[in-house]
Amino acid sequence: MDFGIEGRTALVCAASKGLGRGCAMALAGEGVNLVINARNAGPLEETAEEIRDRTGVEVTAVAGDITTEAGRAMVLAACPRPDILVNNAGGPPVGDFRDWDNEVWMAALNANMLTPIALIRATVDGMIGRKFGRIVNITSSAVKAPIDILGLSNGARAGLTGFVAGIARKTVKDNVTINNLLPGAFDTDRLRHNIRATAEKAGRDFEDQLAARRDLVPAGRFGDPVEFGQACAYLCSAQAGYVTGQNFLIDGGAYPGTF
Repeated sequence: MDFGIEGRTALVCAASKGLGRGCAMALAGEGVNLVINARNAGPLEETAEEIRDRTGVEVTAVAGDITTEAGRAMVLAACPRPDILVNNAGGPPVGDFRDWDNEVWMAALNANMLTPIALIRATVDGMIGRKFGRIVNITSSAVKAPIDILGLSNGARAGLTGFVAGIARKTVKDNVTINNLLPGAFDTDRLRHNIRATAEKAGRDFEDQLAARRDLVPAGRFGDPVEFGQACAYLCSAQAGYVTGQNFLIDGGAYPGTF
């Protein structure tokens, strides 16, 4: 299927690896030119070069911390008129809520709620004026099924979800959609880091802990960032103009509910 977005421009955050990289790759495969961002210049440029070689699209790599005003200013200077915005940032640390002071909470809220809102604010009116826009926020399956040790993520990402629900119905009449992708257990550095931390705390072998986590997924495997990116590309397509304010759970069947 031709997604009808060839020649568009996308801004993809946290795109050097993991789910952000998967989204960037999928969009580039549809002929979308990219501005990609991550904190570390080396891995980011490696990803940019690989995308250029594979797809031939234009890729601009902007290294910087998207959770800061300075970082956002650099990215928006490189991409002032994106047609597509993919919001993404690393999740906050796991732990016990009793150990989190106000500073820790504010860092989580800034990264996973306030930064996406700031980028939406900076780009949505231009999209409305051009009568095309696709905004996809990468959140977490924890928004739908909270995980006790992910309290920071539960709270910050749920806040973003509520905000999106309030504005997504205001922009769709101008062909600007805003949706959320909720990943479950995908094979990323983040997943392995969290599992390693859990294994060390429990005194268990990492591979055993990894297998135990995998066994909890009805699909019998972890998700592939490539398939996550393909879902993102669909939400950014011309065909998805009638889809807004939705939360797409991609978790291999782990969530047990009907709705």
